[in-house]
Amino acid sequence: MSGSILKRILIGKPLKTSALGEQRLNKLKALAILSSDALSSVAYGTEQILLVLAGIGILAYWYSIPIAIGVLVLLVALILSYRQIIYAYPRGGGAYIVSKNNLGENAGLIAGGSLLVDYILTVAVSVSAGTDAITSAFPVLHEHNVIIACLFVVLITILNLRGVTESASILAYPVYLFVVALAVLIGTGLWKIATGDVGSVEHTPIGTAVPGLSIFLLLKAFSSGCSALTGVEAISNAVPNFKEPSAKNAVRTLTMMGLILGVLFTGITLLAYWYGISPKADETVVSQIASEVFGRSGVYYFIQVTTALILVLAANTGFAAFPLLAVNLAVDKYMPRIFTIRGDRLGYSNGIVTLGAASILLIFLFKGNTEMLIPLYAVGVFIPFTLSQSGMIKKWFTERQKNWKWKMSINLAGAIITLTVLLILFTTKFSQVWSVLIFLPIIVFIFHRIKGHYEDVAKQLRMDENHKAEKPEGNIVILPVAGITKVVDNSLAYAESIGQTIIAVYVAFDRESEKRMEEKWQAYRPDIRLVTIHSQYRSLVRPLRRFIDVIEEKGAENHNSVTVIIPQFITKKSWHNILHNQSSLLLKAHLLYRRNVIVTTVPFRFEK
Repeated sequence: MSGSILKRILIGKPLKTSALGEQRLNKLKALAILSSDALSSVAYGTEQILLVLAGIGILAYWYSIPIAIGVLVLLVALILSYRQIIYAYPRGGGAYIVSKNNLGENAGLIAGGSLLVDYILTVAVSVSAGTDAITSAFPVLHEHNVIIACLFVVLITILNLRGVTESASILAYPVYLFVVALAVLIGTGLWKIATGDVGSVEHTPIGTAVPGLSIFLLLKAFSSGCSALTGVEAISNAVPNFKEPSAKNAVRTLTMMGLILGVLFTGITLLAYWYGISPKADETVVSQIASEVFGRSGVYYFIQVTTALILVLAANTGFAAFPLLAVNLAVDKYMPRIFTIRGDRLGYSNGIVTLGAASILLIFLFKGNTEMLIPLYAVGVFIPFTLSQSGMIKKWFTERQKNWKWKMSINLAGAIITLTVLLILFTTKFSQVWSVLIFLPIIVFIFHRIKGHYEDVAKQLRMDENHKAEKPEGNIVILPVAGITKVVDNSLAYAESIGQTIIAVYVAFDRESEKRMEEKWQAYRPDIRLVTIHSQYRSLVRPLRRFIDVIEEKGAENHNSVTVIIPQFITKKSWHNILHNQSSLLLKAHLLYRRNVIVTTVPFRFEK
């Protein structure tokens, strides 16, 4: 099966550019594809709080309730803030655009770089957590976590390469099934609590004194719980993916996401507290709650399967937002221009593939350990959270539009809270997040180097009034030959049409073949000069390069251009290429960066 046929099977037929409008999302599909990351964090947000409190003891578990309230306050502040960002910047870009326009270039690049890394972490964390949910239900698979996670990333990458609407149509069902499953779990669990049908579960009464508890540990637990808010910013980055009116639809989707996230997170935290759930290495908190409420019944496995699916598919938020952010950075010349090119299915396929490959690498490096990835994940999102809120404060204060004081106060509250969380994260988890202080400046430095390159290229390509191309007085054509064949004859005919001086060059590995070639050439084309070079070390490219150097130097003295013609076979079947053309490809690679040498390929097509 050829590569093109396999590509069509996996990705589908190319779409016309005119179909771009059909690839935009309505609110229900957008909620599924852009909110899956935020909604999925319900599956591990409460668990991250309990993991910290478990270090103190079960007496401290009641603190999960006030910590959850603090997380909900932050969620409300972020939803209100990002509503304003969407209306103010309806073309998308989120924290990158807001920070760049209001706080300066470097602030924008820090926000953009943080989000790029965060979306890679989104995929790695979500898929790893989803794999954990599967292996909680089927422990026999636990040792295969990394392989399972990587296969999921490949599957989601292929789905996204098929197009935004197609992936949204497929992925919407698991997202809404997860919401229904958790709603059933929370509703049933609360009903059992209300009717006293909980059993003899012991939980610490709220307000119980906890020996050894410190503010530091509470702040650490709060910062861990804030991982439930990752993904909130994704909608503001992907506003162009919405159907018109895009900004209005994006805001409504953001509000729906906030409401669902708040209800599910609150419900899971309450149930975990009331049922006295403690985090385990081999079973997730949601799995334990479902087991307590329903037992190991069909409903339990339904909840586990939908939880695993939403965690895996939460990676899709990264796949929806990363390519669009990369486009914004590439348009501003901070990333390679290949990220601005749409693929066959009208998605930004280069960004999708890059994200998939980087996520797989991260899963391998961290061996699929979700707990190790989450602190980096949280820091990566709270840096742009803080910068975007600060940028909006400056925007309102500078422009002073209608109701600017009210709008600024919302962003001010958001900035204070997100900055506080960011400082808490760095203070309480420095040993896990210190690498951010190294790789983020490196990313910003790379952005500047890329832009510097593009500016240098533009400067050198720009036409001015005094520019006049120097016309060569003649053209020296060099034709490497391996024998006397139709390929050589075809290439010579082309050489004669473009050059005044033609030199055929033959590299011999022994004296006998050198002599035979000279005799054959004399009989074949005595009017064309043949230069034979004896290569003592059986190298083909090195002696050719030395000869071209000499001709290039002489040509420059006489104002002549130098053209090297490389004959190349075009095979009937693509797999035949591995049997031919190695020498020509090697020679082209060596000559590509020569300053004054033109390299031309003359194809010869096989018929069978």
